[in-house]
Amino acid sequence: MKTNSTYHELLLDERWGSKRQHILERDNFRCRNCFGKEDLQIHHRQYHVWRETGNMVLPWEYKDDLLIALCKKCHQIGHEKYKIPYFEV
Repeated sequence: MKTNSTYHELLLDERWGSKRQHILERDNFRCRNCFGKEDLQIHHRQYHVWRETGNMVLPWEYKDDLLIALCKKCHQIGHEKYKIPYFEV
């Protein structure tokens, strides 16, 4: 990821906070996999890289349909089980 901020720092940005809240509301504050309500996180179904610069698309710039609410456990299991695809945009 070519950026001046770490991914963790990007997730502290108010723009991500707003996007995260929007996705949680859309998903009724429940994990889309197990329907749990604890330790919710937002999962990117795929990652995008800008073709011109090689920079990652910022977390809050993704379309809503590429983001889902998952509990921490389901999120970890998903990352262990599946490779998240990267696409140039």
